[in-house]
Order: sequence, then C-alpha cells, then structure tokens
Amino acid sequence: MFNFDEELFLKLVEKEGLAYRSQIEDIVDGICSKGYSNIFMIGAGGTIAMMYPYEYILKSSSKIDVHAEIAAEFLVMNNKHFSKDSVCIFTSVSGTTKETIEAIEYCKERGATTFALVAEPDTPITKLVDHCITTGSEKHSFDTFFMLLYMVVFRFMHNNNEFPHYEQFTKEVALLPQAILDAVKAFDKRAEAFAVEHKDTNYHMMVGSGNLWGNTYSYAMCVLEEMQWIPAKSIHAAEFFHGTLELVVEDTSVILLKGEDETRPLADRVERFAEKVTKRLTVIDTKDFAMEGISDEFRKHFAVSINWALLSRISVYLERERNHPLTLRRYYRKMEY
Repeated sequence: MFNFDEELFLKLVEKEGLAYRSQIEDIVDGICSKGYSNIFMIGAGGTIAMMYPYEYILKSSSKIDVHAEIAAEFLVMNNKHFSKDSVCIFTSVSGTTKETIEAIEYCKERGATTFALVAEPDTPITKLVDHCITTGSEKHSFDTFFMLLYMVVFRFMHNNNEFPHYEQFTKEVALLPQAILDAVKAFDKRAEAFAVEHKDTNYHMMVGSGNLWGNTYSYAMCVLEEMQWIPAKSIHAAEFFHGTLELVVEDTSVILLKGEDETRPLADRVERFAEKVTKRLTVIDTKDFAMEGISDEFRKHFAVSINWALLSRISVYLERERNHPLTLRRYYRKMEY
C-alpha cells in the first residue's frame, strides 16, 4: 500500500499499544477504589471528536455519568456536574495543546482526578496530570489512542458491574490491529479511487451517527478543512432531514459513514434519500469488513477504529492527488489568535 508501513503499524498499535493494558487497569482500578462521581472526557478539535464515541458507548451501555466537553468551553461554562470527585480524561498527540493544558490545570486546581493519553513523552501534559500513559510516537497515534480508550472505558464499566464480558472483550481488542490492517488493505483501491475522483471537489457533506459521529465530525473538520483546505460540513444522520437535505443536488459529494450500533437505521434513511438525488454518494460501511475473530456483539464498538483507519487511507491519497501535504497550515500554530 502507498505510504503505509505494515510492520510499523503492527509494532506501534498491536505490540506496544496492547502492552499498556495492565497499566490502564491499575490506574482505573485505583480511581474506582477511591470513588468518583462522574467522568469528563475533555479535548479540543480532533481529541474532543475522539471522545464522542466513548461518550456514546457509556451513555448507551452504562449508568456511569459521562460528559464529553470541548476544553475551551468547559473552562468558561461553570459546569455544575463537575466537582473534585470527577475523573477527567484527556488525549493529546503533541502533549502541548494549549486548551487542553488549561483544562488540566483547571481540573487539578479544583481537586479532580486527571488522566491523559499522550503520544510525545516529556511534554507539558505528561507532567501535569495525575496519571499518564505515553505511547512514544505520533505515528498511528489515533489508532493507538482508540484502542487504549476501549480498555479505559470498558474497565470503568466492568468495575461498575455492568460489563461481565471484560476479559473476552480485551482478548478481542488484541485482535483489532490485524482486523484494521485487513480492512485497510481491502479498502485501499477504493480510497485511491475516491481521491482521484474528488481531487477537485470543492465541498463535501459528511454524515454519521452513534459512535461514528466523532469520526464524522473530526474528518470533516480536521482533515478535509484543516489539512486539505476543502470546505466540508459534518451532519448528524438524525438531523440530516432538518435543513441539510435541501442542499443536495446531482453533483453533491455526500460521504456517509455507516457503523453497526443502534443508530444504523438513521444512516440507512440518509442513504435511501441520497442515492435518489446525487450521483456522488460514497458509503463507507464497516459491515463490509470481516474483523476476523471479533464477536458480533463487539463489532459495533470496534467500528470506530475500523472506520477511522479507512478514512486515513483516503487522506493519504488526497494528499498525493492534490499535491497538498497533510502537515501544511496557514494559521494553526503559525500565528497568535
């Protein structure tokens, strides 16, 4: 595959990512034995989007009180659910994100417990939080963070007597890296074809729901807009028929992300409409991929990782076809604002 090192991927995501299981369990078990009132999942840009799947999983599968909050808004909103008994979870690739650092400081000043997943070692965030797991590499960091967050969230659920299948689940988490690799290999030609077809497309609608809403939001904002400077809009499938549908015409690019959770019928409804109107509908459906060894009951959760890896292949080919490096920025971290 173009610009994809399989050996490095498996090393970082499978071997090294899974090595943190015992450390995660020790951290979560310690927090649970101490006691907590709720969980706040806090981030900015791609890292708040990363939290949305896990907020959805907890809301739909657990009675644990959970709040996914944008860091900058969290700092000013005076959230009445937040207290010294809250557990605050963060992720950061660089370990230097300004809003995340400020949110961590805010939480610590008020006595809350802070826990972060960070790619880069010895960075401000790694030194600020009460508990930190540092993966050590920016490469494939989102794939690794997704895997670690599965273990974090489901350990909290297990300790809350809500997830008796935790041991089997973690065994299947170990199978996920190979399932991701198989999926991206199967999807790669489609990813390349999409980039070739859409290298000059000047607007995309991205639609998703449930635990794929975070990926929908993140890809439109962080990749298409920030990394490729292409206007895009993320639309929740449940809200698509309240305004957005009126903008769909024959040549509108609609990218529909279909997962396997309870909200799949919402995506089906969008698909039925879009295929009647536009000739440029792209459906990326995790049901099309085998996920060898993954139980049917867990596929809906792991769809988050599969979907993100597939989207990442599109990014690689868009970069090539448009001659626009994914690292190129006009303003972000280039100027004060």
